Amino acid sequence: MATAVQKITLSSSRDIPFNKLVLSQSNVRRVKAGVSVEELAESIARRGLIQSLHVRPVHDAEGLETGMFEVPAGGRRYRALELLAKQKRLAKTAPVPCVVGDAASGILVDEISLVENIERAPLHPLDQFRAFHAMREKGMTEEAIAAAFFVGANVVKQRLRLAAVSPVLLDVYAEDGMTLEHVMAFTVTEDHTRQEQVWAAIRDSWQKEPWQIRRMLTETTVRASDKRAIFVGVDTYEAAGGIVLRDLFQSDDGGWLQDVGMLDRLVAEKLRAEADKIAAEGWKWVEASLSIPYGATHGMRELSGAPIEMTEEERATRAALQAELDRLTEQYDNADELPDEIDQRLGEIEAAIEALDNRPMRFEQTEIAIAGAIITIDSDGSLIAHRGYVRPEDEAPIEPTHENGHPTPDGSEVSSLAHGVKPTVVTMGGQPLQGEDEEDDGVKPLPERLVTELTAHRTLALRDAVAQNPRIAMTALLHKLVSDTFHHRSANGALEAQVRHVYFPAQAQDLGESASAQAVDDRHAQWNGRVPADDTALWDWLTELDEEGRMALLAHCVSYGVNALYERPNPYSGSGVSEQALQLRFAQADRLARATGLDMVQAGWRPTVGNYLGRITKSRILESVREGAGERAAQLIDHMKKCDMAKEAERLLADTGWLPEPLRLADVDGAIGGEPADQNGDDAALPAFLTDDGEDDEATEDEDATAIAAE
Repeated sequence: MATAVQKITLSSSRDIPFNKLVLSQSNVRRVKAGVSVEELAESIARRGLIQSLHVRPVHDAEGLETGMFEVPAGGRRYRALELLAKQKRLAKTAPVPCVVGDAASGILVDEISLVENIERAPLHPLDQFRAFHAMREKGMTEEAIAAAFFVGANVVKQRLRLAAVSPVLLDVYAEDGMTLEHVMAFTVTEDHTRQEQVWAAIRDSWQKEPWQIRRMLTETTVRASDKRAIFVGVDTYEAAGGIVLRDLFQSDDGGWLQDVGMLDRLVAEKLRAEADKIAAEGWKWVEASLSIPYGATHGMRELSGAPIEMTEEERATRAALQAELDRLTEQYDNADELPDEIDQRLGEIEAAIEALDNRPMRFEQTEIAIAGAIITIDSDGSLIAHRGYVRPEDEAPIEPTHENGHPTPDGSEVSSLAHGVKPTVVTMGGQPLQGEDEEDDGVKPLPERLVTELTAHRTLALRDAVAQNPRIAMTALLHKLVSDTFHHRSANGALEAQVRHVYFPAQAQDLGESASAQAVDDRHAQWNGRVPADDTALWDWLTELDEEGRMALLAHCVSYGVNALYERPNPYSGSGVSEQALQLRFAQADRLARATGLDMVQAGWRPTVGNYLGRITKSRILESVREGAGERAAQLIDHMKKCDMAKEAERLLADTGWLPEPLRLADVDGAIGGEPADQNGDDAALPAFLTDDGEDDEATEDEDATAIAAE
């Protein structure tokens, strides 16, 4: 015989006046969490009471109902109604929908209160994002949604952006296949195809951090903090149709500019316009470039212009700014931290004073007619214009003179303005093109151009070190002179005794910004302001110079002859340098480095994607990380593509002090540390980073050709 299923009976529901309700002391909620009572009260005032209260009759000592009801479940709703009643927005006798429980059921009110809270299923965040999206699609503005849910408008924008992520990825998130932080990272771009491509690339990897997703989504973009973006202006870029990627969940420094080609075109157009303005001043030539190579003005004569005098109004303005600066500096001298408005004002004052002090230079029209100007963009996006450089070929010829010193007349007069203004030349030096991942089985020799760039860094650092050590500079010069005089060595070492300035045929873009370049240029500028231009006056000045000054000047001049550059050896020594001479050059450069205490790490060199890691094979990147950061660090990146591997390697090696072989100091007993005793002996072997077994000759040449063509 079948047993009948016992039917349950649900508690009845009825409206009870609010003044007949009291909060049960058995309510388990004691700690405030979630939406505040004030916000809940506003929600009830807007939408009404969506969920009924659960109540039980209150009995007296004899077990009779008193007409009052306690609220074991719904305490926060009761507190919100109580607040509305105190604010006179709800009548004390207003009926409240309640579910009345049976006091004789044997179920404790504590159980009712606990179950009501723990069995509540929280809303999945994705459901909230989609609900916000649906409300906006039905006509509600972001501000209206924010007001309805008592949140900021930016919170609504964030959640709407989350709802706009690819539906494929949102489905993965709904099934707990990724975290909310992953979804937030994908909001950087609205390109669903790209989002899905990135997820497909990392979903099976153990390393799929949000920062990696952001980096992959923005790897082909330019940051808004880039000097090109600042120079053009993000507003101008957007007005031209450019797209800016923004991260609503993290500080993004203004976002990322997606159309790099458009940005470069706008930069070139603005540079050209600025160059045309300067060309209109009458200069013979004007060159504009995104970056000026270090040493671009070597060999040119720099004109000495006179600064334009300040007007009375400008003097008064500067005096007022200086007085305000002194007053604020004294007022906040002992403050631990400046108020934001004061800090901003101090910056404005200093910028205004600097603008007034950096006066434009005035040049003679005859000088302008044979000289030129170079303009570029500073790291902060501001325009830099260097005027007054005369190329050697534009120098006026020396006029023949009679014995009495008067010029020989030639019967002709040439106008100083005969030289026309050449069309403005704008060159946009971009980053070297990087190919796809190189799948190699072994460690190949470093490309010759890369070695030349690295040794240019070392040469510049050596020059700075030699110039700071006059005694070593004297020893190096005497060594070269004695070797030439007594040993008749024809091989070129690490010092050109003629003090012929050795230029860099190839150089990394960051060479001119290095600490060594700055030190050399500053030192040269200091001496240049003191050295007389007239030959006779120079002799007299040198004669009167004190011994310390003579040694310091000698060291500075000798340093320009330092040559630690790599160049392709010619085995037949018909032209260029032989392997033996190159080996001698490296050995002498190491000796100078040891004598001066040169450390390329202290000189400021760090391996970056641009100057090294992006220019070598994956095997060499892993070898570099293994040497500098350890085997564990190498294992963290060995699965990455070359582009990502190089970027991550830069981070891993940043503070390790690791150097590539061309920048390391060889041991005294090492193969490249000592100088050959017999100049006529067998050629010494080149360093390991330059050796080749012949298999990759063609590939190396192709790589060099590609690098040169890309510049």
